[in-house]
Amino acid sequence: MSTTTGAVWGRADQQDFRSRVRGTLLAAAVGDALGAPVDRLALDGIRQLHGPEGVVDLAPAHGRRGAVTHLTQLTLFSVDGLIRAQVRRDTGAWHPPTDLHRAYLRWAATQRDWGPDLRKDDGWLVREEWLYARRDPTRPLLTGLGDEHLGTLDAPKNPDADGPEPTVRSAPFGLLVGWEPQLVAQLAVECAAQTHGHPAAYLTAGAYAVTVHALARGDSLDGAVQRALALLAARPDHDPVSAALQHALGAVRQGLPGPERVAELVGDGAAPGVLASAVYCALVAEDVRHGLRLAVNQDGPSAPTAALTGGLLGALHGETALPPAWLAELEGRPTILELADDFAMEMTQGPALHDPTGASPGWLARYPRGI
Repeated sequence: MSTTTGAVWGRADQQDFRSRVRGTLLAAAVGDALGAPVDRLALDGIRQLHGPEGVVDLAPAHGRRGAVTHLTQLTLFSVDGLIRAQVRRDTGAWHPPTDLHRAYLRWAATQRDWGPDLRKDDGWLVREEWLYARRDPTRPLLTGLGDEHLGTLDAPKNPDADGPEPTVRSAPFGLLVGWEPQLVAQLAVECAAQTHGHPAAYLTAGAYAVTVHALARGDSLDGAVQRALALLAARPDHDPVSAALQHALGAVRQGLPGPERVAELVGDGAAPGVLASAVYCALVAEDVRHGLRLAVNQDGPSAPTAALTGGLLGALHGETALPPAWLAELEGRPTILELADDFAMEMTQGPALHDPTGASPGWLARYPRGI
């Protein structure tokens, strides 16, 4: 899989890739939904509400079981932005960080608008009513996307913000399997700086994207993390992120997994610790269900930890490894599947979709070339 043109993709490759795309997006959303009801609770509080084993199944949040948070909303807009960046590539006006920024501004508008009625000419995703629910977006997200000014690495938005939000929305960058890893990392880093300008935040986003990228290309999880560490080593200010990932790899050999070890890795809840805990949960997971439960039932932020864990396990194992009962209750599942399949089509068939007289004449209405 060295290119995004359809000519080199066999049927088996396409099916495997689609399964990994679906798996990544669905498992990340399921993790988000599993953690949403208890995201700001310590382990004692989780057990008081859900019993001695903590959260073992989807529970109500935001008025329903299986509800997702802003983390999933933004991840879907990452996918939308990547597809539209590829569509715009034909025009010569190709700058993916700008296309992603426009996508995030579309998400920010959903947090202000009542609904999609006036937005019918801006692609199909902004017409999805359920995405207009406001699910506790953090302040750096709202301030970073509060105007149309693009944050860059030279002039990042919110330079003190080191939270995990941009890391979660970076999973789709890892699904750009035709890109070189260093370009995947650079895109994730630049897009993270649009809302979170602390190096710990944007370098963690880059490390996560590269890890997902290696998994989507068929690498092992340990090997994928090693690739991320190798790329991080060339970056200034990488030490906190690299140390956190090394800590996660070492923790696997320190006895049976449990909430105390996960919480130790999470630390203060900044992006490097949250990613480290997710890597650990994915490495020791017996299956997707076990890994996500481990990620949720701990003292740190449950939703981002489980969303990151899900993204890793979904990219590693594909869609068929996910618990069907959880998928059945997942908010927005039809939208996620439709977007995942569109992304897989764009990456495997590419320019053939962009001809308005071709096999998919509605593609440019779904993913407009304009702003």
